[in-house]
Amino acid sequence: MNHRLTLLRGAAFAVVFALPASAQKARSPAKQQAAAKASFDRRVVPTPGKIPDLTVPFWSKVSLSDGAQLVVSEKHGLPLVAFQINFIGGADQYEPEEKTGLANFVAGMLSEGTTHRNGDQISNDLQLLGTEVFATIGGESGRMWFLSTKDKFAPTLAVLADLLENPTFPQEALDRLKARTLVSLKVNRDRTSGIANVVFPKTLYSTAHPYGRTVNESSVNSITRDDLLAFYKNYFRPGHAVITVVGDISQAEAKRAVESALGGWKAGGSVPDFAYPATPAPKTTTIYLVDKPGAAQSTFAIGEVGPPRATPDYYALRVMNEMLGVLFQSRLNHNIREVKGYSYGVNSSFAFGRGPGAFRAGGDVVTAKTDSALIEFMKELRDIRGTRPPTVDELAQAKASLVQSLPSTFASVTGINNNLSSIYTQGLSDDYYQVFMRSVNAVTRDDVVRVAQKYIDPQHLAIVIVGDRSKIEAPLAATKIAPIVVLDANGDPSKP
Repeated sequence: MNHRLTLLRGAAFAVVFALPASAQKARSPAKQQAAAKASFDRRVVPTPGKIPDLTVPFWSKVSLSDGAQLVVSEKHGLPLVAFQINFIGGADQYEPEEKTGLANFVAGMLSEGTTHRNGDQISNDLQLLGTEVFATIGGESGRMWFLSTKDKFAPTLAVLADLLENPTFPQEALDRLKARTLVSLKVNRDRTSGIANVVFPKTLYSTAHPYGRTVNESSVNSITRDDLLAFYKNYFRPGHAVITVVGDISQAEAKRAVESALGGWKAGGSVPDFAYPATPAPKTTTIYLVDKPGAAQSTFAIGEVGPPRATPDYYALRVMNEMLGVLFQSRLNHNIREVKGYSYGVNSSFAFGRGPGAFRAGGDVVTAKTDSALIEFMKELRDIRGTRPPTVDELAQAKASLVQSLPSTFASVTGINNNLSSIYTQGLSDDYYQVFMRSVNAVTRDDVVRVAQKYIDPQHLAIVIVGDRSKIEAPLAATKIAPIVVLDANGDPSKP
């Protein structure tokens, strides 16, 4: 094949490949068009392919001497091992109310230094091993994890064990993290979506409930190194840990490696009971307006307190929500983005937790269409309750989206590990993934309407809208959808 250098405007040069003259002649436009027509008709929508088979791998479970559980699933073929220590319970169970954000600080500082390595040495050791060790603590679970090649599994696990057993939480690193967090909070306060993420949960739950709390300047400034040490000693205990290992490794190999690396991990701790306080009684639908002068868009967060993950309506809710606000062609997105053009995208979700997680619908809407978008949001939330029942096609698409996407999550050792971890951190049955497809496929159109009526109540919604009050308040009032209460960026009543 011939090639030549061709200068392009605004660039130094590019390599352009030129076919021989005989090949160019053979691929004349007319012949190319004829060949394409014969092989593929773009006027016909391709038929869906075969639904992928779900293969849930086998795993074994044993108890270790320190009280932790070890779960191992072998997947050979590639010399990779995915490792996680999963802690059942999180910030909601172990973090003091006035120290919101403490759990994130602890997880973020495990790699800042140990009694054997400083932060730079930890980073260098992991670079030489070709991997990283991560740590996070969420509201109801935490984890430490890594992915490594089999030959680097033991030395990487040794680094993780050092972070787990011997962190020092250097004061200078804490000061740096606090300063960085305060800057992030300031940046978030300048974004309508950031403000909505603070105001919406507080409006639903109040700060008396863990689900209603968010990190703020006061809680960050109150955190001390002693707080980190106290949380660490109370939280990182094997009694509520499930260690999952997936990959090119046997149960015996994994058990030997884990017991050797974590030999210094002292027994103790237990699984928390996830006892949450009662949620506030639902209020009559109200628009909570937060002023962000000059905002080019308005952020919507519409919802109410929803059910816990353990609800028997889980599968019907998943199907209903797919067609309401998850799929690109969902009712909310199709109407507000595709038909009306008010937004780049809107959605809905259920925060299925151990406690009553929130139902939330929303997104960012151009300021001039804030009132119009609210009318459409309310229309879709009413319609899904039965005014416009789901069609046969909508139901089929929602089910297909949930069912056909599941097999791919078991395609990698990391995906398998995440799925196994979810079973234990969320308190699911061992056969959850086998039951999932069957349960989703059993959902009917009547089920969709029933759960929509049960969990989406247009008469008791919190409608949080963050935007330029001077431009959107009067149009919102004119819709007569609900009374307006003005809040500040902290979710507190705004002063006149």
